Amino acid sequence: SQVPARTSQKSPVLRAWRGERVSAQAVLATPSDLGEVSFTVSDLKSGSFVIPASAVRKYFVRYVLTDYFDLKKDSFLHADRLDPAESMKVEANQTRPLWLDIHVPADAKPGTYRGTLTVNLEPSPSLSLAGSALSLPIELQVADRTLPDPSQWSFHLDLWQNPYAVARFYDVPLWSQAHFDAMRPTMELLAAAGQKVITCSVINKPWNGQTYDPFESMIGKMRQIDGTWQYDYTVFDRWVEFMMSCGITEQIDCYTLVPWHNRFDYYDCASNMVQYLNCKPGEPKYREFIVPFLKDLSRHLREKGWFGRTYIAMDERPKDQMEAAWRTIQEADPEFKIEGAANYSVESEAAERIDDLSVGFRYNLIQGEALAKRNAKGQKITFYTCCSPDRPNTFTFSPPAESAYLGWHALACGYDGYLRWAYNSWNANPGIDSRFSSKGWYSGDCFLAYPGGSSIRFERLVEGIQAYEKVRLLRPTLTASQQKQLDEAVSQFAPNVYPKEQDPVGMLRKAGDVLWKLSK
Repeated sequence: SQVPARTSQKSPVLRAWRGERVSAQAVLATPSDLGEVSFTVSDLKSGSFVIPASAVRKYFVRYVLTDYFDLKKDSFLHADRLDPAESMKVEANQTRPLWLDIHVPADAKPGTYRGTLTVNLEPSPSLSLAGSALSLPIELQVADRTLPDPSQWSFHLDLWQNPYAVARFYDVPLWSQAHFDAMRPTMELLAAAGQKVITCSVINKPWNGQTYDPFESMIGKMRQIDGTWQYDYTVFDRWVEFMMSCGITEQIDCYTLVPWHNRFDYYDCASNMVQYLNCKPGEPKYREFIVPFLKDLSRHLREKGWFGRTYIAMDERPKDQMEAAWRTIQEADPEFKIEGAANYSVESEAAERIDDLSVGFRYNLIQGEALAKRNAKGQKITFYTCCSPDRPNTFTFSPPAESAYLGWHALACGYDGYLRWAYNSWNANPGIDSRFSSKGWYSGDCFLAYPGGSSIRFERLVEGIQAYEKVRLLRPTLTASQQKQLDEAVSQFAPNVYPKEQDPVGMLRKAGDVLWKLSK
């Protein structure tokens, strides 16, 4: 309900490479009831060259309930959800943000493009403006540089998907065609951000059911009467094939051999019921259960042609359990690759065995010789945020610039990308409420995308990833003097201690100016 202060500032000038997507936001503030409001964007023109209006995605920004670091304080409304609705009702004494994503075609001609954002008001006898239109100019400068398709980006984005949340929210049978149809827009949105990894749960509740919709096993395990094992990969195969059809094809992560609850279940034909096995890595019972499973999983993955892109994934487990699990994996198939998040020394033997390692933002700053050693072995290293640190992060109430900051941090540290534990682990009603305080997590911790739409946080995250890619492509073309300018701009994002007085908006603006100058 707060009306922004009016200033004499001109409409912002947007800047992009060809193939990039850039965002802008306008705000409609009104003392009167406007009824149903819609808005359009014209073609963007530079002389005879045109970026068509179809290249612009339009969203109304919705407000959702959020809390803050002090969960005991009253909740409040925060603008975050991007709703692709054609129109919406705007009542008196409201502000309504409007969000644009301009997807610059890869074949666009360099130059300055201009167009218009037009807000259309419903006719009303009580409003003098009703039936007319309000407009704002749009100016977009396009550089003579090209960003490749997101599927070709090098940034290793690993946001964990939760298919079970989608089935529950849309009230469709799990793994039905209706379920896959409901998931496709959300997963294609993820693919368009450059996502590389398919999240697969190969046991029930690998994280002890910490999400509103627990992860179930995508692979059935059945012990025959004679003691041999039979495995059902039907769901696993359908899920992986579906995600590949959405454009996410590089890596398959199988969670987990080291669950938080140390409990495994299977169907026992002799007793005609589900049985539970409580054991830890290193114990005889663990080996007897895991080795046959991994041997058969290896066989199946090789038959499908997926073995080379599959990782056995383990999340924030103690070093002794990781070591014991690694020995079991080696026994089953020494060619299995390992993925893991760790918040202990990245130079430990356990960490060195992890082919795709993710380190906590504030715990480990791997650099120098250790980083060079991993690069030489072809091992990936990313960093992650989750319920910590407080800043920078992607909570609903986090300054949106902090999402873009993350891509620059990966760049400054020499990391391959970024991991986050929840892309769409929705709560009971994510469209209006982003809180999850019953688990002690902050608002927005569990999801970056909403049912049917994106979020400001997610779009700003993509902004930082695109900057990562642009710097990677730009560096080989620069002179030594230009390299120095760029390195100075990037280095400010390296520290893994984030001061309270940090100004991510100013940092991003300064770095963006340098990047744009060098792009010309």
